[in-house]
Amino acid sequence: AADETHNPFAEYEDHDVKKEEELAKKQIETEMWEMGRMLSSGVVQRGTVDTDFDDENENRVHLLVHDIRPPFLDGRIVFTKQVEAVQHVRDPTSDLAVFSRKGSQLVREKREQAERAKAANKFELAGTALGNVMGIKAKEDETNPKGDSQFATHLKSNEGASNFSRTKTIREQREYLPVFAVRENLMQVVRDNQVVVIVGETGSGKTTQLTQYLHEDGRVAAMSVAKRVAEEMECKLGSTVGYAIRFEDNTSENGILLRESLNEPDLDKYSAIIMDEAHERSLNTDVLMGLIRKGWDLKLIVTSATMNAEKFSHFYGNAPCFYIPGRTFPVDIMFSKTPCEDYVDSAVKQALAIHLGRPAGDILIFMTGQEDIEITCQTCAGFKDKNLDDPAPLSILPIYSQLPADLQAKIFDRSEDGARKCIVATNIAETSLTGMWDNLDGIMYVVDTGYSKLKVFNPKIGMDALQVTPISQANANQRSGRAGRTGAGTCYRLYTEQAYRTEMFVNNIPEIQRTNLSMVVLLLKSLGVKNLLQFDFMDPPPQDNILNSMYQLWILGALDNMGELTPLGRKMVEFPLDPSLAKMLTAAEESKCTAEILVRGTDGMGVRMTIVSMLSVPTVFYRPKERMEESDAAREKFFVPESDHLTLLHVYTQWKSNGYATFSPRRSYRDDWCNKHFVHPKAMRKAREMPYVSCGTDWDIIRKCICSAYFHQAARVKGIGEYVNARTGMQCHLHPTITPDYVVYHELVMTSKEYMQCVTSVDPYWLAELGPMFFSVRDREKNFGQR
Repeated sequence: AADETHNPFAEYEDHDVKKEEELAKKQIETEMWEMGRMLSSGVVQRGTVDTDFDDENENRVHLLVHDIRPPFLDGRIVFTKQVEAVQHVRDPTSDLAVFSRKGSQLVREKREQAERAKAANKFELAGTALGNVMGIKAKEDETNPKGDSQFATHLKSNEGASNFSRTKTIREQREYLPVFAVRENLMQVVRDNQVVVIVGETGSGKTTQLTQYLHEDGRVAAMSVAKRVAEEMECKLGSTVGYAIRFEDNTSENGILLRESLNEPDLDKYSAIIMDEAHERSLNTDVLMGLIRKGWDLKLIVTSATMNAEKFSHFYGNAPCFYIPGRTFPVDIMFSKTPCEDYVDSAVKQALAIHLGRPAGDILIFMTGQEDIEITCQTCAGFKDKNLDDPAPLSILPIYSQLPADLQAKIFDRSEDGARKCIVATNIAETSLTGMWDNLDGIMYVVDTGYSKLKVFNPKIGMDALQVTPISQANANQRSGRAGRTGAGTCYRLYTEQAYRTEMFVNNIPEIQRTNLSMVVLLLKSLGVKNLLQFDFMDPPPQDNILNSMYQLWILGALDNMGELTPLGRKMVEFPLDPSLAKMLTAAEESKCTAEILVRGTDGMGVRMTIVSMLSVPTVFYRPKERMEESDAAREKFFVPESDHLTLLHVYTQWKSNGYATFSPRRSYRDDWCNKHFVHPKAMRKAREMPYVSCGTDWDIIRKCICSAYFHQAARVKGIGEYVNARTGMQCHLHPTITPDYVVYHELVMTSKEYMQCVTSVDPYWLAELGPMFFSVRDREKNFGQR
């Protein structure tokens, strides 16, 4: 069947093949002749073409990923009594939990409208060169509201808004507080006992009357309480009474006390510590309570809400509880009859109903964050503009942590006669700011949405993330108490009474049971706590949280293979920073580039940093809603393609070259440069000053220092704007301006997608060098011939 020798048609096939070869040869010769004629005539020029298009891909570095665990994390050691994870939501299937995950429809609509408007503005001719030719004028710039951010200068000695505060002197108001009537008995209990738990509801006066020095977490609260205490003691703020907060020193919060315990384990210089609002259960509060229980020879006064009193008493060996009489004025609680699916829309409607239908009195709305607050204010303002003939003016005032201090202080200003204030706040206005509201009377109505943003450790991304969650019953009671400070009030709860009783925890989940504990573990190790199981936690942290934290410290080199503190770890604990940022500082010192990582100055605790400080504070850029495009254009001037971290450094160096915005003759800051470039002046001043060494213009050294601190948060490119975490494979996203092969990121922002924030491009060889427990490199060019 395959005998070609005797096949009579075989010669015809050979003939066809030969004919095709001859034709192809003639075609080539013809093309060569044509090319020669064109070359000789000068129509074309001869050049070389690199046809090896695959060289770039073949020479790319191939990063191998490993998963190596230290011996002390092999599962044989138990580090805590709380083995199981702690849920931060009481019932994940409840209406409150579902609505919190879903978010507000009104916020989504406003966000989409803003995005469409931004896209439309790209085609706006006004202000462009073509627009100038055509005579199209740009809109006049609006006045920039940003001013000096020294909060104390904006706290005015305001007159009271309520009849009570206007008709009573400061002394008479102080004597009216419930705590005043029992002051002698209270002081006797303190004298007779080492530990006392003081229980008092909101408005009892326990914060302003007990506090000799301030240690509240909130910046605004510390300054406001200091102002109130100074008024009552009839002295100047900053003399007998002052405040101490990070970056502004006018004296101590629990985080500062913890750091002082490193150098002075027994804190002998203190005779008493007041832990105000201890029921908030912050991370530092729980650690400090455990350290005090070890046997510090000083008095401890714990103030708490009613629900947590017995727990604190039992923790300190049945310490006596001293009860202060109840709330100053009655508050009516009004529950919603049906669940409110859109809490922002419902809050706006409730606030407007109060404004139009209820007697005089200011309104306080509790929201979850900045975006919710801004949209609430925007919607209420839209209603106000449509109803210009409304006989009762409405003054809408936002307050959240990133709002400049001069704008925060506006909530304390007295309204014009006949005007009603509507304050829209985050939980900055809740329990941690009790004393703040002694300066802010006139609140008669509270609108409680039932939600707040909670910092929760997310194992998927390996770091803490802010999540909108239902509040606790204790939070709800604190919020309602804001309506009864200086007169009878009403609290409108935008959730049902059934939800309050069955869908909310009685008390807050302690921060120590839901967040990353790297700083806590590092601190306890440095204090000589070798076995975390033996430390006295009021509520022990979950095993997974401790394991993840110790693993991160081992990755950074702060712990050795046996889980003990290394020399590098002892150096890192000296900085009051997140361990990754502390590692960046130590790497900067070794690489001789502290000028770029650090800058000259002190902050009362140690040092301030350029890149590090800017990562430790809220964003240095701000985007006012009415000037978003302008602020984005100003930000682009500082853009460094290789690194967002270097972009921050570029901002600082430009600010420095402009004389740090200089000083006026009265030593008040000039913020013209910052205002022009939409940069927070206060954030820039935080990032100033300390002896340093410069690495010149070699920014690769700086990027390598950043990589040394965040190599465990590395990602590789997958597509346009798409990346995957190099270790876990989790998908994350980046704005597709540039797409380097490998990046490290400071944090992930959880929205509809996981977006990397503050990103720096890195060399994969750096990842292998600095993170050998995760990465190694195989050069594809060397292995190509072996495949």
